[in-house]
Amino acid sequence: MHLAYPVVLAALLFSVGVYGVLARRNVVLVLMSVELMLNAVNLNLVAFDAWLRDALHAGQALTLFTITVAAAEIGLGLAIVLLLFRARGTADIDRVTALGDPAESTADAGEAPAGAEALKGQAAA
Repeated sequence: MHLAYPVVLAALLFSVGVYGVLARRNVVLVLMSVELMLNAVNLNLVAFDAWLRDALHAGQALTLFTITVAAAEIGLGLAIVLLLFRARGTADIDRVTALGDPAESTADAGEAPAGAEALKGQAAA
């Protein structure tokens, strides 16, 4: 098999992943696009390992490390996305501008936080 076939396929996968990162606004879709780019890199590693006929199979070993890092990245990334969705109520990248407390970011914008009326009522009583 020629080396051009997996390299062209990996280039297409990587291009779709870059488009997904740049054009999508949902955090989950951006994470999926990053995974697509990592899979394109894995395909290149294995293709060049097979093409060079490496006795140590270094490309396949690096692919295992890449898969491990990708699994850890997805685990942490989805945990952060879940916390962000619980705090902000959205997974839209454009609407999430500050990573601080949502009450502080709305107070900076001149709006009262959601629990401000309840706190004022408890302080008056």
